[in-house]
This record gives sequence, C-alpha cells and structure tokens, in this order.
Amino acid sequence: MSEQPVDPLSSVERAAKEAQEKLEKQKEEEEQSQLPYVWKQTLQDVDITIPVPKGTRGRDLEVVLKKNQFKVGLKGKTPIVEGELCQTIKVDDSTWTLEDQKEVLVHLEKLNQMQWWENVVKGAPKINTQKIQPENSQLGDLDGETRAMVEKMMFDQRQKAMGKPDSDALKKEEMFAKFKKQHPEMDFSNAKFTNE
Repeated sequence: MSEQPVDPLSSVERAAKEAQEKLEKQKEEEEQSQLPYVWKQTLQDVDITIPVPKGTRGRDLEVVLKKNQFKVGLKGKTPIVEGELCQTIKVDDSTWTLEDQKEVLVHLEKLNQMQWWENVVKGAPKINTQKIQPENSQLGDLDGETRAMVEKMMFDQRQKAMGKPDSDALKKEEMFAKFKKQHPEMDFSNAKFTNE
C-alpha cells in the first residue's frame, strides 16, 4: 500500500493556522493577566478572585451583586472592578467572601447555564469561548435532561466536523426508512430529503 503524497500547501496552511491560534492565545492570556482579578467558569457559574490590600476587613469593602451589575472595591476609593455583567446572574445564588483578609472570592451563578461567558463585565477583554475545553468529569454532575442535551450537542458537533448528518437528520432518515418499509406500494424515487 503506497502512502498518499502530503499536500505541501495543506501543511503550510496548517502551520500558519497553528501560529495564528498561538498568537491569539498569547494575546488573550496577556489581556487577561492585565485584569485586576482572575476568573474561571463552568457552564453553571463564574468564580472571580480579586486581590485586596492585606489586612482588609469585610466592613472596608463595598460589594454589589445585582442581576446585571457587578462592583467590588474598598469604601471611599475607586472600585477595583465595576460594570455591567456580560450575562445575567441569579442574585440569590451568588455570593462573596473575604479570604485571609487579602482577597475577595466572588461566586456568580449563571442564569443561562448553557452559555460560556466571553468576559465578566462588558468592555473587558474577551476570551475565545470556542477554545474552552469543558472538564469531562463534570458531565456526570449534570442532571439527566441537561446531560442528554449536552451529549447530543457534542455528538452533533463531532458529526458536523466530519461532514456527517447530525442526530436530528439521522432520526428523520430513520423515520423515512421505516415509512418506506411500511408503504411499499408508494413510489419514493423522486422524494427529496431536507434538513430544516
């Protein structure tokens, strides 16, 4: 069996794409490191760590968590972070604590738990949500309905990447095949199958 010759253009294009992605990732990391806080997220929530001067007490802080507003700072000083949240949160399930008198830990519970956030507050540097690698171990933490939906989305994404039909198209094809079997007297030679 002979090997197919490697198309030099595709390897050049691939290298260029990888270099471009590396530059974008470096730029994103640089922008994120300039923020006065560090943040991470799951589909359900966002956790933010905000350094404050050592010895800070809870009464020295001004923390505002509203449906679309976010503010953390020392009373009487310019806020460390303030702005409109990029997405809506569940205020009753969101919390903040002062850890070791040197950092404020903020936990925001997302209202839409099927969407990745590009940033915490509008106007802050964005991250590329297409590059997020969700932790697979968390799939088991989801309730049955949500897990089934996420697994379906992941299957459809893989099928699309391979140029194959998604689960809905496969289901339609299966139903059409059953219908044809049940009605052999009908002529399906001119039948058109659309995915809408």
